[in-house]
Amino acid sequence: MSKMEPHVNAPVRPRPKVDPRGPRFGAAVTTVVLALALVLVGSTLGTVLIAWQTLVFALGALVGLQAQPYGWLFRVLVRPRLSPPAELEDAAPPRFAQAVGLVFAVVALVAALAGATVVATIAIAFALIAAFLNAVFAFCLGCEMYLMLARLRRS
Repeated sequence: MSKMEPHVNAPVRPRPKVDPRGPRFGAAVTTVVLALALVLVGSTLGTVLIAWQTLVFALGALVGLQAQPYGWLFRVLVRPRLSPPAELEDAAPPRFAQAVGLVFAVVALVAALAGATVVATIAIAFALIAAFLNAVFAFCLGCEMYLMLARLRRS
């Protein structure tokens, strides 16, 4: 019996790329939704907004950025009115950022449903700060976490 050697010529699937303005647009919309949720935490509308944003994060993290409603709005309504992007970026870091946002949104949603408004407020505030930094300063905390973890895996 011989050992099977790994198939060296296996095709490498290219990683999806995104227009970096798309995630920033999504972060701007997320900032508005989370700011409203923060103001309305403890109310039915606040819980609905948290649930909506949880769904948005889940689609972005689990299905892909193209499945996220804010990404769709960017592709259909905003991007056609812009010049082509200077360059495209790897979709993995913003998708990881969506997963991080999903964790905070799930905590906020569970807390809101349980009546733990302080916990919900803190979780929403963390997600809001991250979205705001991306929307206003193009600083994606989740993306930076992804890159830091990637460097740690390589070392």
